Amino acid sequence: MDEQNKNLILATVLSFLVVMVWFWLFPPEDPALTSLPPVAESTDAADGTTPTAGSDTAVAAAEPTAATTTIDAPRIAIETPELTGSLSMLGARIDDLSLLQYREDLSDDADIVRLMKPVGEENAYFASFGWAAAEGITADQVPGPDTIWEVESGETLTPETPVTLRWDNGVGQIFRTTISVDDLFMFDYAQSVENTSGADITLRPYGLLRRHGEPADLKRFFILHEGLVRMTDTELEETTYSNITDYDVDAREATQAERQEATVNGWVGYTDHYWMTTLIPEQGTPFRSTSKYFDSRNLFQAEAVMPLQTVAAGASAEVTTRLFAGAKEWEAIRNYEREEGVTGFLDSIDWGWFFFLTKPIFWLLHYLNVLIGNMGWAIVALTFILKALVLPLAYKSYVSMAKMKELQPEMEALKERTGEDRQAMQQGMMKLYKDNKVNPAAGCLPILLQIPIFFSLYKVIFVTIELRHAPWLGWINDLSAPDPSSFINLFGILPWAAPEQGSLLGLIFIGIMPIVLGVSMWLQQKLNLAPTDPTQKMIFAWMPWVFMFMLGGFASGLVLYWITNNIITFMQQYAIMTSHGAKPDVFGNIKSSFKKGDEASEAANKSSKPKGK
Repeated sequence: MDEQNKNLILATVLSFLVVMVWFWLFPPEDPALTSLPPVAESTDAADGTTPTAGSDTAVAAAEPTAATTTIDAPRIAIETPELTGSLSMLGARIDDLSLLQYREDLSDDADIVRLMKPVGEENAYFASFGWAAAEGITADQVPGPDTIWEVESGETLTPETPVTLRWDNGVGQIFRTTISVDDLFMFDYAQSVENTSGADITLRPYGLLRRHGEPADLKRFFILHEGLVRMTDTELEETTYSNITDYDVDAREATQAERQEATVNGWVGYTDHYWMTTLIPEQGTPFRSTSKYFDSRNLFQAEAVMPLQTVAAGASAEVTTRLFAGAKEWEAIRNYEREEGVTGFLDSIDWGWFFFLTKPIFWLLHYLNVLIGNMGWAIVALTFILKALVLPLAYKSYVSMAKMKELQPEMEALKERTGEDRQAMQQGMMKLYKDNKVNPAAGCLPILLQIPIFFSLYKVIFVTIELRHAPWLGWINDLSAPDPSSFINLFGILPWAAPEQGSLLGLIFIGIMPIVLGVSMWLQQKLNLAPTDPTQKMIFAWMPWVFMFMLGGFASGLVLYWITNNIITFMQQYAIMTSHGAKPDVFGNIKSSFKKGDEASEAANKSSKPKGK
């Protein structure tokens, strides 16, 4: 591989990063899913048709009636170390839930994050559990989202004190729901039915999540999934809100893709940037997960429908379903997967295409943060470790670049001798590389390796909640957000505020960290072999300053990684090149210390001059 091809690869890499930044700033619309053939079985019992016995369409009570209906019902307070809110007796709904450890922003008076809201408030969002009638019992004789329960035991739902609700249908069946919660984000709904009648009944339990409209803070970034997330046995599915609307139940256009049959394990729910609500049936048993959208009410609904339960006269049955409602903390979710058997639950965090890199990178970053106690310094330590792992390849690259720097005068002389004869130029360069045992391709691999590592770290910093509002030092108090300082107020010295991040002025008047990034890229570039083509040379000269402004709006944690990476790369490259005889001068040209190389260069230059001159 000659120098021109190497420059082409480097230009391609830089172009890839430019495209990535462009898509970050202007994400494309989500493509619509291709419609599948309609399902023979109806997916909505609200239209007056008779649902098939035992199917999920028999969850008649689960179908919404009016999106704005509000019913006053007694409430039970929810108090845990992580959660606060209340449980409504209307449908045994968890519809008022906030996260105590998380605030909306970094201001002193910021509200805590509110995850779920009751009907009647904007962006209402709740979870409810009930039963669907099949045989020997009718739809109005089973509890649903609008059933008013009564408290049988418990006054406040805490990790130490569960609550039991009771509902008597008056025709021989008594339903109970015992709700418990752990000290993190997991609720347990133990649903039971006692059949005191003289006949057998068949029914099935279900849980549902009902969301009125899309989240108010929907990001719509191509790098982040927000919407439906579900695991069916071992298959993960992610569907954006815009694609869910293709399954309009009102318009009778639901397709088979909206429902999945899990034979053993799985879960279904909605995921936001940092928060998630998920229905988790008993692992090891089959269930059906369904995603619905009602366009006339702008309503999203996810259901987990469990197997039919036949309850003989005088007998009872009980089924437990779990509800995760909280922050997507890696350690908590991993514990639910490993210790409590929730299959594939760690994949509810959006690790992306490079999951084989993002997962171990975050694992290492997490434990470095635990060890150091500061996420910013953990990123610096992570960068040192990643650079150490690729050092053997980098060493070969830097040695090759040092040798090519030595050959640059001879290459320039060769170019003058061959003129426009590109074939002669290529042959001369290959002979020059062979005689001096130089492999020009050795400098390309480390550059290519940086692409997946950079993209994976970008994904980790953007997606994981552990970076949210994580401080580093000084003015950097949120590593998931851009550098808040700005040149327009001399980085906080002048009394006026910096431009709003994301605005045009905010992109122009960047902060301290992006400026340091540009300088570090410029210094590193001075050690590389300059392109011989004038156009390429001009592009590469401007590249550090272009990226300085383009990356000014990136998360400061990612900018910190890139700055650290550039500094380490500069130090490694400078040391290795110096150890092989080159004396880099970052403010000038490379000065050769090999006398033989100087003599060869001088002879080559003399031979290229016309006679008589």
